[in-house]
Amino acid sequence: MNFANLLTNYAEAISMILFGIGFCNLLMQHNLIKKIIGMNIMDTSVYLFLALKGYITGRVAPIVVDGVQSVEAYINPIPSGLVLTGIVVSVSVTAVMLGLTIRLYDRYHSLDLDIISAMIEKEEEDR
Repeated sequence: MNFANLLTNYAEAISMILFGIGFCNLLMQHNLIKKIIGMNIMDTSVYLFLALKGYITGRVAPIVVDGVQSVEAYINPIPSGLVLTGIVVSVSVTAVMLGLTIRLYDRYHSLDLDIISAMIEKEEEDR
């Protein structure tokens, strides 16, 4: 196994590990708050990966300074724009998820999905 590529791309490997941690947290936890945290870890790892792929060593942000207009002097601005857009969407989705979690807690007095599912099934049987 060649570990030279792993050492060269250690930041990308860390991003993948973070994604795996978030995904496992999302799948294995029963608490809704912990699932939301797992989702945010996954989001953050994707933003880290996009930022790493968009960065080129020796280049600067695409802001024309001192009249330098050569394409080779600047990084690609699209990954940065995607990361910023993703952060805005992630904050909005997190706010909605937390709002729904509060509503579920107010109604069922629990954040455990198994307990909430059992209460929903019981409500459906009573109808």
